This record gives sequence, structure tokens and C-alpha cells, in this order.
Amino acid sequence: MSDTLSLDPSGCRNCYLLMRHGHSEANRQGRIISSPGQGIASFGLSPQGRKEVDDILETWHWEVPTHVVHSDFLRTTQTAVRVAEHFGVTVTPNPGLRERGFGELEGEEDARYADVWACDAVDAGHERFGVEPVEAVAARMVAVVRELERRAAGGVVLLVSHGDPLQILLSAVAGFDLRRHRDRSPLRPAEVVALFES
Repeated sequence: MSDTLSLDPSGCRNCYLLMRHGHSEANRQGRIISSPGQGIASFGLSPQGRKEVDDILETWHWEVPTHVVHSDFLRTTQTAVRVAEHFGVTVTPNPGLRERGFGELEGEEDARYADVWACDAVDAGHERFGVEPVEAVAARMVAVVRELERRAAGGVVLLVSHGDPLQILLSAVAGFDLRRHRDRSPLRPAEVVALFES
């Protein structure tokens, strides 16, 4: 893996938590919604997703975030706002945390994710179906953390994003072969994990 993706947890000035958005209308419909044109304005949280986020907040056992940074898609924005309001902290959208672009599969059944992941397992740089390469997703997600590191220190930052980007980020910082990002257990809707495993 390229050194440009490495992050040394001992050198980080902030603590980072990751959260996947709650169950969304796209999940409910079983559709791939990855383009900003659709994802920013629509396909927000489903009633199930709102409950998932509320349940997580009721049983929160992680450090309390001092700031919430989120993908600007509606489902992640709604998740982030619920968390930020609960803790009384600020919330900031960041396009670097957006969903992975799935190209020509936009709007298709979510069963088509498996076709992309099969290609990922062979080549982390592939663009079949016009998808955003795993390597590109990893680079932009790591860049978000690096920028946050440059701006402030001593905070607990919650990053609210999407399944594939979070899976890829976790693989990148752990030094995993990015072709094997699907070998990691996927985050469930509204699940929270630490960026760096203790």
C-alpha cells in the first residue's frame, strides 16, 4: 500500500470515531444511490434508520464527540444532525466523505454491489461499470483525516459516512491489501467504531 495512505495512530492529534448512516430509503428500496445529484437532495433516513440512530444514542458508550463531520448526502446529514443535536456539538459537511461512486449502476438493484466487489478483489484500481476505484476512495477518505489533523488537536471527531467508504478507510489505515476490503466485517447501519483498533 502507498505511504500516502498510511496514518500513524500514535501521531494523530485527535481521536476519530466512524459511523455509518442509519437505514435509508435507498436501503429500503434496495437501490444503489451514489450520485450527488440524487443522494444530496433525497433518499434520506427511513423510519427504521431514525430509530437505529436514536437507539445508538441511548446506549452510547464511546467517547463523546466534540465535532461531527459528515458526507453531504441526505442520509448521512440526517444521521449526523441527530447525533450533533444529542450531544450539543457542531456539525460540518465534507464531500470527501461521500458515498463511493457506482457509475452506470446508479439506481440499479443493490445486488449489483457484488459485481463491483468481485472486481475489487482482483484490482483495487479498476473502473469497471464506471465505478470510483477503491484506491481513489481510500485516498480521499484518508485526505479528510489528514486535513482534520492539520486544523485542530485534542478533539473527538465523529466521521459519518457510508458503508463502502468506511470499509475502505478502515482497510487502508490498518495496512490491509485494498483488494480485500470486503474481507472486513461490514458496518451495520448506524454502527459506530473507532478508526484505529486498540
